[in-house]
Amino acid sequence: MSLFQHSVDISFGDCDPAGLVFYPNYFRWMDATFHAFLHIRAGGHASLCKSLGARGIGLMESRLMFRSPANEGERLLYEIDNISWEPRSLTLTYSASAEGRHVLEGMERRGVFVMDGARMKAADLCSLKDSLQ
Repeated sequence: MSLFQHSVDISFGDCDPAGLVFYPNYFRWMDATFHAFLHIRAGGHASLCKSLGARGIGLMESRLMFRSPANEGERLLYEIDNISWEPRSLTLTYSASAEGRHVLEGMERRGVFVMDGARMKAADLCSLKDSLQ
C-alpha cells in the first residue's frame, strides 16, 4: 500500500522523437510527487520551511530504475511507497505505473537545510517527521 499517489498525463512535449517519455521528465515528476505530498500533508514546501526555520528541503541523491517505457497519451501514476528516516536525511522510495504496467522504481534522499552562520547544514529531522505524519 502506498503512502501517497500523484498522477501525470503524458503529452507530446514530454516525449522524445520516438514517442517515449524523455527520461529527465521522470525525475521532474518524481520531484513533483514529493512536493504534492508536502502540500497535502503540511501545506507545501514554503509553509513547511517557514515553520521549521529552514532554507529548504533539498535533494541529496536521486535514482531511477527504468522497467518499461511510457508513451504519449498514457497516465503515469507515481506512488511514494515508503519513507525511511535517518537523523539528518529521509529516503523516499517511489514506483510508477502506466496503464497497469510497471514503469519505474526510484528513490530520493533529502535533507532539511538550515543556516549555520554563513554556511548551510543538514538539520535534525524530528520536526519534519512530526509534520508529515
